[in-house]
Amino acid sequence: MNSILDLEHLRGWIGREDVQSQVLTPDVLRQFNATFGKDRTGDVAPALIHFCLNQPAVSMDGLGADGHPAKGGFLPPVPLPRRMWAGGALDLLGPIRVGEEVMRRSVIKDVTAKEGRSGTLCFVTVAHEVTSGGRQVIRERQDIVYRGEGSSAPVAASKPDPAPVGAHVDSVMPSTTLLFRYSALTFNGHRIHYDREYATQVEGYPGLVVHGPMQATMLCHFAERIWGSPPEHFRFRGLAPAFDGTELTLNAEQSEQGLRLWTAPRGGAISMEAFATW
Repeated sequence: MNSILDLEHLRGWIGREDVQSQVLTPDVLRQFNATFGKDRTGDVAPALIHFCLNQPAVSMDGLGADGHPAKGGFLPPVPLPRRMWAGGALDLLGPIRVGEEVMRRSVIKDVTAKEGRSGTLCFVTVAHEVTSGGRQVIRERQDIVYRGEGSSAPVAASKPDPAPVGAHVDSVMPSTTLLFRYSALTFNGHRIHYDREYATQVEGYPGLVVHGPMQATMLCHFAERIWGSPPEHFRFRGLAPAFDGTELTLNAEQSEQGLRLWTAPRGGAISMEAFATW
């Protein structure tokens, strides 16, 4: 691992900060609601809309081959080609409102590495504090994972058992149009979400990959529909990729840790697991 990663050098990015701000406009809210099938009025935005705000706007010549911004700058220059959002945890302290300036302060908190089944993995932990109109509305931990070329897509050692069916169930079809809309909302150029040739022939996936943050948003909104209000605390982690063209179920049941939620392709294993508490 030491021959691949200079972990001491990468840990030099710990403490690095970045501050971005963006006004939540009525157009962004309208597009978000249209994407997630919400029929809402008023100036209070749905939970996790901040994933669509303050995203890097890098020039075309500043992008890597995968469509992400080239490495370096705020995030450490991890010399592994595959990057994904692995999970996170949020304290939802108040609503974001239309017309308010939404400011995000981000700090690199940790850089670690380990050996996984597909080779070397590097994890970068980022803490975000989000304000809206000067009010603190979100505290967030974001977990980013980098991996090498290896066997391309991550492969389980054995076929996992199908996901259970929750006490509450809903479903969504992750069409190419849905994936395109979410990529557009988040200004996300990662090609695994819209470029089928790249996703299948370069990264080795069987189809286009459903965004982790979009699944998290769907589960958070599902929790709100069940409970009647947005959760105060929400955490999630990706367990396996989900792909376009296969119906994705949303499941929930009560547990000792709060409302447990998960996504799974119809008849497949759990893709994302989350917990919500109030």
